[in-house]
Amino acid sequence: MSKFEDLHLSSCLLRALKEKGYETATPIQADAIPPILKGEDLVGCAQTGTGKTAAFALPTLHRLMTDGQRNRPGGKSRKLIRCLVLAPTRELTAQIGDSFAAYSRFTKLRHAVIFGGVSQVPQVRKLQAGVDTLIATPGRLLDLINQ
Repeated sequence: MSKFEDLHLSSCLLRALKEKGYETATPIQADAIPPILKGEDLVGCAQTGTGKTAAFALPTLHRLMTDGQRNRPGGKSRKLIRCLVLAPTRELTAQIGDSFAAYSRFTKLRHAVIFGGVSQVPQVRKLQAGVDTLIATPGRLLDLINQ
């Protein structure tokens, strides 16, 4: 069993995990976090309830905190979306968004969750303000792109 502290995550993320009462990584988390931190591609499979979201969200947030600039080249103030997470249903999209919010609580990173079945106006406003991570269903994402 690996402790989250042994996985070389940032102190902001470790603080959020501690606040949630998480100390020990699940097998999928212990196996997935190190290669994702290195920027490697990964395909993982695990049962429901094993912590798959944290397995990709934590190293993704760590990399966003430690890699590169948020602004577009040329000094324009509009923000780039640096990470896209696609999920098949709005329920899963909302759940992933909740996890990103909890884990990034002590960082300056921002995320947006977009899915259909609700007004797109608040979603568009959040995107226009700038986010690091966009968590979306494919249908709403394509709809906004086409607009």
